[in-house]
Order: sequence, then C-alpha cells, then structure tokens
Amino acid sequence: MTAEAPADSAKAQKVRGPNGHGTRKSSKKSARSRSREFALQGLYQHFVGASDPAAIDAFTRDLQGFGKADAAHFDALLHGCLEIAPDLDALITPVLDRRLELISPVEHACMWIGAYELLKCPDVPWRVVLDESIELSKDFGGTDGYKYVNAVLNAIAPKLRAAEVDEDRQAHTAA
Repeated sequence: MTAEAPADSAKAQKVRGPNGHGTRKSSKKSARSRSREFALQGLYQHFVGASDPAAIDAFTRDLQGFGKADAAHFDALLHGCLEIAPDLDALITPVLDRRLELISPVEHACMWIGAYELLKCPDVPWRVVLDESIELSKDFGGTDGYKYVNAVLNAIAPKLRAAEVDEDRQAHTAA
C-alpha cells in the first residue's frame, strides 16, 4: 500500500456537516478516505443484514463515487475486517463499558476499521488511523459516537503500535 496522501491528515479542509461536526468537503477527500467510507457502508450491511461478503462487495462497488476510492484499500478493509472479525472484537471488547451487542453498527464498524488499520496497515500513521475513524463516526454515526470510537481506539493503539505511539507522544510532550 502507498503512503497516506496529505488529504488523509487531520489538516484536511473542514466544513460544518448536518450534525454540526467538522467534516471534510467531498471534493477534498483522498482516495483512501473514500475507501474507508465505502468499507464502512459494506461493514454496516454486514452488521444489519448479515449479507454474503461477495454480495456486499459487489453492491458497494456499484455505488456512485466508488471509482474515486482506493479499491485496493477498500478490499483490504472490507475483506480483512470480515476475515479477522473475532480478533478485532477481542481487541476492542476489553475496553468497552458495555456489551458489544449494544454498540451501534456504525461505531462498531468504525472501531473495526481503526483496529484493522492499526494491526495490518503500518504505513498508515496511528494518529491518521484514529482521525479517519473518528471522522467516519462523526459523518455517519450518532451524535457523540465519535467520542466512544476515539476512546476505544486510543486505548488499543498503544497495545498495537507501542513504539510509534510512545515516540509520537514524547515528541508532542517535548514540544
């Protein structure tokens, strides 16, 4: 996979979305950000409809705008999350304050995407993983769901990317 594009960073242009949170203008989203959105839609279908992964994949690829997404990253996220779903749930469950079944499908999918990228996409900086997952939950989730996604991913990031997180936090404390 390629390195993150500048538009994947937290510095991407923001506007106020319908829920009052900052969201990136659609024209400013990177192909990777778009792939995360489509993966989120596919994972949502998995959670609410228990559809076959191949059917979800085919349906999602037919959605308007998919051509602007990073198809390889979409494949990695959608199929990767579904393949290691028990492992992802095992990572996030210990830091939850409620049963997994009580987490909304959108926030659950955002947590899976974040946990998957922390585990399997070392080329994506940990802060970008968190920022992107938080933005997804702001755009598609409940009013304060992004706070929960942030808390969960912040709790597991040091376990999955200890050296990177420590180095980054030390650099921010020294500055």
